[in-house]
Amino acid sequence: MAMTLENGSRVAIIGGGPAGSLCAYFLLTFARRMEMDLAVDIFEPRDFGQPGPGGCNMCGGIVSESLVQALAVEGIELPANVVQRGIDSYVLHTDETAVRIDTPLHERRIAAVHRGGGPRDVSEVTFGGIDGHLMALAQELGAKVVRTRVREVDWQEGLPRVSHGKSSQTYDLLVGAFGVNSAGGQLLEQLGFKDKGPTTTKAYITELNLGHEVINQYFGSSMHVFLLNIPRLDFAAIVPKGEFVTVCLLGRDIDRELVDAFFESQAVKDCFPPSYSPQEGACHCSPRINIREADRPFMDRVVLVGDGGATRLYKDGIGAAYRTAKAAALTAVFSGVSAQDFQKHYLPAYRSIAHDNRYGLVTFAVVHEIKRVRPLIRGTVRMTAREQARSGNTRSMSMVLWDMFTGSSPYRDIFFRTLAPGFVGRLTWESALSLWGNGRKNGAGDARRIAG
Repeated sequence: MAMTLENGSRVAIIGGGPAGSLCAYFLLTFARRMEMDLAVDIFEPRDFGQPGPGGCNMCGGIVSESLVQALAVEGIELPANVVQRGIDSYVLHTDETAVRIDTPLHERRIAAVHRGGGPRDVSEVTFGGIDGHLMALAQELGAKVVRTRVREVDWQEGLPRVSHGKSSQTYDLLVGAFGVNSAGGQLLEQLGFKDKGPTTTKAYITELNLGHEVINQYFGSSMHVFLLNIPRLDFAAIVPKGEFVTVCLLGRDIDRELVDAFFESQAVKDCFPPSYSPQEGACHCSPRINIREADRPFMDRVVLVGDGGATRLYKDGIGAAYRTAKAAALTAVFSGVSAQDFQKHYLPAYRSIAHDNRYGLVTFAVVHEIKRVRPLIRGTVRMTAREQARSGNTRSMSMVLWDMFTGSSPYRDIFFRTLAPGFVGRLTWESALSLWGNGRKNGAGDARRIAG
């Protein structure tokens, strides 16, 4: 039996998040170019138009400027009702001070989005989530959404068979677009898929309903990021979205002790109104996140896309979904669906994400050490503040931090930029000067004043 997609071939996609919907979108787009008629079924039980857990996809919801541009090239625009707020600056907080980082070159923007219909305590759903938007685009091209959970997968006459409810159907290609918080990996084991799956750790996300007025006054169009000397916390962010802010903590097995330490930090309290005590919102979760890729993301007629296979470390998960989904669709339509085809044409794109994450691990390990040495973290803030205060394009620290927070550049590029002699020399000098500094007086000012 030829392992190629032909006119009338059927494709099953388990998971209707960004990876699944984008894979369907590209499969149908490329098939049209080849004048091929494909039947694509997306198995997704959730309704992304619902608020709360029923439509949630457990994500911070930031779309980097590089991804916005890449999607636009593909003909995918993010409408105004999907973008909850355009982020035009970051405010970097340390234990002692804060500094604002404006958009490099004053032209890039980042989109803050909800993945589903918003938190469980949303007063009225007046917007769309990005997951629902991408699924609708796939449906416009002809994809069929099957609102049920897949019960079982097996082989029938050399083809993967998907069983759901009381129905079963064979397919020419099965795409695993499920996340690491689903049982999708166990389904593929029924096909003889031997990969042990991604390595994961626990994160934390909560939504705080502050209202438009408070958010505009205290957060504006800035995303607040925190480099605090809290054990096991690699990165934390507060993202303004409409009448909510999303609080996202990433690190090594985030637990209640770490969450409490974050909310009790003075740097975090300074971001909110004096009368408000930041704490867990009505909508919160502790999802597993992928920190190391699955070893082998394919077999004959089966391929993994999205964070069930490989994703960017801590950042730009939707961007990784886009890259893996497109690469898998390109391979399937123009080359074939055998393991050999995926090995040759899909694996390079997959490995590029995985290899870049190695540099990310080193980068965050270095950041951990910097946070522990006060002169170094003070030097980082001083260097950034000086760059932001002067005109010109020499903003090496600002660009490193911007790209690290947004995920707009590969970790490899960021890593090697920090090794440049000029960068190291300037950071060393500013760190030395900080020895004569004195806490917040040496920084860039109060966080609330900067954010406004």
